[in-house]
Amino acid sequence: MNDAVMGLVREDLRGFAGYRSARREALQGEVWLNANESPWANPADDGTDAAGGVRRYPDPQPAALRQALAGLYGVAPGQLLAGRGSDEAIDLLVRALCPPGDGAIAITTPTFGMYAVSARLQGARVIDIPLQDGGPDEGYACDFDAVAAQVEAAGARLVFLCSPGNPTGQALALERIEWLAGRLAGRALVVVDEAYGEFARGRSAATLLGSHANIAVLHTLSKAHALAAARIGAVLAAPALIEVLQRCQAPYPLPTPSVELALRALQPGALAVTRARIDSVRTERERLRGALQGTTAVRCVYRSDANFLLCRFVDAQASFQALLGAGLVVRDMRAVPGLDDALRISIGTPEQNARVLQALSARAVAA
Repeated sequence: MNDAVMGLVREDLRGFAGYRSARREALQGEVWLNANESPWANPADDGTDAAGGVRRYPDPQPAALRQALAGLYGVAPGQLLAGRGSDEAIDLLVRALCPPGDGAIAITTPTFGMYAVSARLQGARVIDIPLQDGGPDEGYACDFDAVAAQVEAAGARLVFLCSPGNPTGQALALERIEWLAGRLAGRALVVVDEAYGEFARGRSAATLLGSHANIAVLHTLSKAHALAAARIGAVLAAPALIEVLQRCQAPYPLPTPSVELALRALQPGALAVTRARIDSVRTERERLRGALQGTTAVRCVYRSDANFLLCRFVDAQASFQALLGAGLVVRDMRAVPGLDDALRISIGTPEQNARVLQALSARAVAA
């Protein structure tokens, strides 16, 4: 399986050693003078942790964090690379598989914008196979046959699938993802972005890693785990690809304070609270969707497997301004092709969601 996935990696990077930082050297000692660090802690750093505060460069891939994330996502530590949110993983994958100024990726719009941004920065072409709008109850569907055909025709090395989709909200059928990976074996890597996966109820695409070397899965602690500012994410993939990505990664990608916070967040007690809050989001998502559908300002609300709702409005500008006037900031999606009447609303607390309904109901009465 490793040979199969390595055939997708840029030829010039298959033997690339990358930068070997001081922290990657397997050395032991009492006085560390190998990384040109300060011998004193910064006055703002109390230096109470075992590593001597933040004056030392961090471990590029802390074993405890890697183990905790692997346990969370049901993979082996060697199948996981931790990094700065999902964004870094997207960038690493594009750089590792697409030669500069060459290559192509496939995306299914409307979708997360960073796939196309990373491709553009690398000079790679973007092949767009738009999702199909099936209406509020069916949601947006992926034409997997069209994706396979266009990837093969364009010679794209990467396919980015967002599941649940952003901004659409719907999860993709796992059996169709598996079919696509089988169809594109040896041709392209199928990347499943599960940034919102905790809010859905189906199995993760990570369960396919053992049988499909050309699948990679993206995760983040930003959403369900409420650690957006900590910037901790992970890519799950075949061990050989993980090694390539690590060699392409910055020498010290994970700040020690962020790692320590993530480890505390992954303890059983914190995870129990997180799971309860995920259940609350799911409940509120359905309640808010039903209530919004009964508001005259709203044209339709798409079903969602994520922690947000995509809504089409009778007058999106007036509704956007009404929400802002009530102190409520939502995401304006009107610049996205096909969504010129749409706003995306994150699921808040029950009290926050009630304020959304109140603002839109007041807008409807005023109109």
